[in-house]
Amino acid sequence: MQNLEGFKSFISTPKKGVILPHSKPDGDALGSCLAWYHFLRKTGHEVTIISPTDYPAFLKWMKGQEEVLVYEGNEAEAEKLVQDAEVVYCLDFNSLKRIGGLGALVEKSAAMKVMIDHHREPDDFADFPFSDTTYAATCEMIYDLIIELDGREFVDADMAEELYAGIMTDTGGFKHSNTTRKTHMITADLIALGADTAKIGKYIYDANSLDRLRFLGFALSQRLQVLPEYRTAFFSLTQEDLKRFNEQTGDTEGFVNYALSMREIVFAAMIIHRKDGIKMSFRSKGTFDASAFAKDNFSGGGHKNAAGGISDMEDMESTVEKFTSLLPAYKEQLLAAN
Repeated sequence: MQNLEGFKSFISTPKKGVILPHSKPDGDALGSCLAWYHFLRKTGHEVTIISPTDYPAFLKWMKGQEEVLVYEGNEAEAEKLVQDAEVVYCLDFNSLKRIGGLGALVEKSAAMKVMIDHHREPDDFADFPFSDTTYAATCEMIYDLIIELDGREFVDADMAEELYAGIMTDTGGFKHSNTTRKTHMITADLIALGADTAKIGKYIYDANSLDRLRFLGFALSQRLQVLPEYRTAFFSLTQEDLKRFNEQTGDTEGFVNYALSMREIVFAAMIIHRKDGIKMSFRSKGTFDASAFAKDNFSGGGHKNAAGGISDMEDMESTVEKFTSLLPAYKEQLLAAN
């Protein structure tokens, strides 16, 4: 981690701060924020987690999540907290564009800014940038940072479970290529520290609502398109689809992985028309670079095999047409991917 000694000196005395995940935080974002929150609180710091948006119900078992301030609907309170902060911790994102309206507040804040993240191509906004793409999850980075700060004794079972959940979800249940020997060594220690793996799995993977299951069935039967000549499959979901199945935050998470799960498919996309625009998620297998595809075509980025982007088109039909028209240029890469 960059300038670790300087960071150790900086936080050696308690400070007032805020901790931020990216918009629509996933298990890694929320888990890392909560574990870091508990550690800082235990070592005398005064901190608050501010989430740009709400997060999925299947993450609401984590200790401390009820104290998270959601920015949407609480803008004035959040603004004051950012203004009063001595330090802003940015976890699991590397661009202020990822936190919506909070981005402008953080940009003009006089607070020291700490970025802890494992995605590609970080923006240059942090005073202490801890950026490392070799980590499978930001929760791995938080674990290592706590160990470097001689803080293992502060990691209780609740913190261990939050870190484990983030690592588990960002590695796709330890099946993605980002899962390393170090990943398993860290999770082994988290189990030793009290993480109940069966409980975590139940809360995250066995928490479907009836609406979500019906929505998944509809998406698979009515909205999945397969383009075998490009080894590609994708979903396209409209605002009407979301409304029909009473979509809640997190309900579409993981849908794109069903498209990728087919034997000959190496590239999958989820295209969703939301109120604030058309959002895109990309997943790939092996050598095909989903992040480069997202960056070059849809103002996005992320990891090599998992990325996101946004469409500059106003309607679903035009977005789908643009997406499919791009594939011939990538045909050689898609056919060669392994």
